[in-house]
Amino acid sequence: MSGHSKWATIKRKKGALDAKRGKIFTKLIREIQTAARLGGGDADGNPRLRLAIDKAREANMPKDNIDRAIKKGMGGAEGEAFEEVFYEGYGPGGAALLIEALTDNRNRTAGDVRHALSKHSGNLGSTGCVSYLFEKKGMIRFAASKIDVDTLMEAALEVGADDVIEGTEEVSVVTDFGHFEPVRRALGEKGFTPTSASITMEPSTTVTLIGKDAELMLKLSDALEDLDDVQNVYANFDISEEEMSRFA
Repeated sequence: MSGHSKWATIKRKKGALDAKRGKIFTKLIREIQTAARLGGGDADGNPRLRLAIDKAREANMPKDNIDRAIKKGMGGAEGEAFEEVFYEGYGPGGAALLIEALTDNRNRTAGDVRHALSKHSGNLGSTGCVSYLFEKKGMIRFAASKIDVDTLMEAALEVGADDVIEGTEEVSVVTDFGHFEPVRRALGEKGFTPTSASITMEPSTTVTLIGKDAELMLKLSDALEDLDDVQNVYANFDISEEEMSRFA
């Protein structure tokens, strides 16, 4: 369980993005287009595209939307070319933030991110100021009620996973970035069907936020994720269940 942030769990419980279906689709379409442009339109030979398509299906995106995004990315239809950009900074309570964006205008995106941070007691930092605190990992999640945890743990470690984290509602299999796809495929072949799978940036240390810092951090995360250009927000903070109940 070492190094595992609860931020991803907090995000899912908050459900901030779930209520913004249109924005979810916008972000997913950008990722599909970019993945297809960089690695081709064959999902079997393009792990990034396959992951993007899986996410789109989880969000119930229509197949036609997915196909159009792939076509645009491959140049079969006119469309924008998005550039990957990472911003680093700090939030309330000194929490480290790593913000991943896909943009067609760096100046606009940097301004939007800086504004969101400054409005919620955060600040934009220089390149490298917090990225050293994060490591790229694969995260494969399973519904705890539908699997035998011991069996999954044994299978996951056997096929090369780094860790298995048991929660009340879900069990997460953590992998090294390079082993993500082989582990996911191997677990599928063993009969384990994940509820979701993603590449994430896991922090090596976490800070616990309480009171006003916790409240401002949740508002900041919402503000950042509400930006069309921002794809993911990675952070190294934790908020207790008791503290979270104050904002429910």
